[in-house]
Amino acid sequence: MTPLAPSPGTARDAVAPPRAAAAGAALRRAAPALLLYAAVRALGVVALALWGLADGKGARHLLSARWDSLWYARIAEQGYGYTLHLPGGKVHSDMAFFPLLPWLERGLSALFPLSAGDAGLVVAAVASPAAAWGIFAVGDHLYGRRTGVALVVLWAALPVGVVQSMAYSESLFTALAAWSVYAVLTGRWVGAGALAALAGLTRPVGAAVVAAVWITAAVALLRARRRPDGPSLPLGRMVAGVALAPLGWLAYVAWVGVRTGSVTGYLDVQGGWGNGFDGGLAFGSFIGERLTGPAFPAGLALLAGVVLVGLLYRAGVRQGQPLPLLVFSGTVLLLTLTAKGYFGSKPRLMMPAFPLLLPLAAALVRLRTVRAVTVVTVVALASAVYGAFWLHGSGPP
Repeated sequence: MTPLAPSPGTARDAVAPPRAAAAGAALRRAAPALLLYAAVRALGVVALALWGLADGKGARHLLSARWDSLWYARIAEQGYGYTLHLPGGKVHSDMAFFPLLPWLERGLSALFPLSAGDAGLVVAAVASPAAAWGIFAVGDHLYGRRTGVALVVLWAALPVGVVQSMAYSESLFTALAAWSVYAVLTGRWVGAGALAALAGLTRPVGAAVVAAVWITAAVALLRARRRPDGPSLPLGRMVAGVALAPLGWLAYVAWVGVRTGSVTGYLDVQGGWGNGFDGGLAFGSFIGERLTGPAFPAGLALLAGVVLVGLLYRAGVRQGQPLPLLVFSGTVLLLTLTAKGYFGSKPRLMMPAFPLLLPLAAALVRLRTVRAVTVVTVVALASAVYGAFWLHGSGPP
């Protein structure tokens, strides 16, 4: 029998407390992952600050006022319209940057006495644990609590993990992407579509979240047609989620097209930065030049990194990861590895592809506790030191 709906007068009493209790239980379950995440990221910031004492550079400046952070802050303060003409013909337009982060920075700066850069740090401080919680939720849902905790710790301790603490859009995007993927896994199609739309307003790779929603929905519909005697699909909610998913990405790309007066306006803007897609030819040539020159160790490291992410993706397929995870991480890898320009950014651009770490997380939880703690400690320390070295040097372009 279908239970009777609560009367309007009792709806809040009947629904809100269970929802609040469920949210509290979910937060308590995720607490170990969130605490370990905070510890790893705090270690990274402390290492950055200590390095700065010797180098004369403050951690706050490095995290909020360099590279892309400056472009986001300028957009937050002045809106779009700034273009930088460089020698050699490159034209850097601020329209290369998607708007959600600068919108949030502008809103926080209007409400509180914060500069746009500091507001970006606040966004990162909220979005990064939200991303960690979403990543835990995915790992816990699929493989259990311990795997979810291990997945979060590994993501926090990535070599470029310091970016999660910067006034960059990676943490915000990863939070939206992780929770969108989790919503797909749990059949919350409208929520998945809404989160995908917001992810599409955050970074160009928001298309990967849209792909995860669309392809998973398409495959589910095909399977349902082949098995008409199977469980019925929530078709209305699924269609709504699929319709919502691309709206953010399409809206911004269309706005840039109108602003530039060209259907290919966003691609033209990226081209001005030297970015674009060539199937990975430029990146392959970049690696090849180093393998055949004095920078052989760097070329070998790059080649090993590409092979490693490929092996991790294959391991995820063999692990039986659900389709939305494989589509999301696969699309992130495809868009990153086939793009030209700013090759040093590729590790940072692949950071949201957290499902790649699931095979490593599963292996980590199979270790004895002492060994697992030792591995995590060494990896976290290495990440902290490398992050400090990276930001005091070339950093993430």
